[in-house]
Amino acid sequence: MPRLAIILSHPIQYYSPWFRWLRANTRLEFRVFYLWDFGVTARRDPEFARDLKWDVDLLSGYDHEFVPNVARDPGTHHFSGLHNPTLGARLRTWQPSAVLLFGYAWRSHLGVILRPPAPLVFRGDSHLLGHTPSWAKRVALRWLYGRFAAVTYVGAANREYFRAFGVPDAKLHFAPHCVDATRFVRDAATEAAAAKLRGELGLAGKKVVLFAGKFLAAKQPGALLDAFLALAPRDTALVFVGDGPDRAELAAGAARRPDCLVRFLPFANQTEMPARYALADLFVLPSRGLYETWGLAVNEAMHLGVPCLVSDRVGCQRDLVTEGETGWVFAAGDPRGLPAALGRALAALNGDTAALRARIATRIAGYSYAAAAAGLQAALDQAVRP
Repeated sequence: MPRLAIILSHPIQYYSPWFRWLRANTRLEFRVFYLWDFGVTARRDPEFARDLKWDVDLLSGYDHEFVPNVARDPGTHHFSGLHNPTLGARLRTWQPSAVLLFGYAWRSHLGVILRPPAPLVFRGDSHLLGHTPSWAKRVALRWLYGRFAAVTYVGAANREYFRAFGVPDAKLHFAPHCVDATRFVRDAATEAAAAKLRGELGLAGKKVVLFAGKFLAAKQPGALLDAFLALAPRDTALVFVGDGPDRAELAAGAARRPDCLVRFLPFANQTEMPARYALADLFVLPSRGLYETWGLAVNEAMHLGVPCLVSDRVGCQRDLVTEGETGWVFAAGDPRGLPAALGRALAALNGDTAALRARIATRIAGYSYAAAAAGLQAALDQAVRP
């Protein structure tokens, strides 16, 4: 079997369970080379405005190593934040048949692209929704992606992105974005935790609209609050879970309307999130711009049978959320779009939702570790083909 070296910035709660699944369920021989220890060591997350360390196991069950990072300011927020001078030597010592790179926009990644120790495979999730790249960016990325033997794409918008930068169809392999479905289930413990939250928040008999994530402008929690307050539904509550720079503004806006039921829950770590989704009747991700390359929270909510409302600038929308079939969609450029879509969603939730939830289960079933593994294997086969 070919040997695959995987280069990833740091242990990520969405990828570590997939790596563990790959080791347990495939014959793929691989090692993950981490360039930073965020996620397993408490570090400041400026967008959550707090120190952060995930409370799930990110390192057991698969082969990995940490490559020393000598950056003065380590992190993924700037080009030189991942500076790992020994990475090339470590890769050559391990002697991979191919190298899978997650992203390109850091010093160490570019070093591997310029001096690859083996054929390169790329994984990213960018899109061009609502954005036209400059001529210079088109030229630069056509050159960069041309250096890869194969590319995996996570969904429809991501595939169009790669095609816009000259990646031919023959090099593109579908390896969908996915989450650990075994964690996001409506078991007795999750239902009990959700019921406890409902009681503590005073939500008995109410439908719940949920926003979970970072409170910052790109994710548009303020737009969701405004839409909810404009509708002022008496039988529905809006619950915000998370933290971030916009929290005080959101709380002040909610306080001005005591006639509307708005509640705030603090940042929830990974083990707490299933209960938060189970609390909800509707999950909303109203992000605009290029910030929301996919929106894996939508995957998580859908695994729990929760319908979603998203903007048409959220990367996963075309794959997972179809208006009236698996959720609701609004045009990000229309200021009336979110209130109207929220109204449609709440009206639909007043009726029988069994068929809706069945369609959600069918749709999300295709975005699995097995499907992602099949796409990765196809890309690897192409990269090492004689």
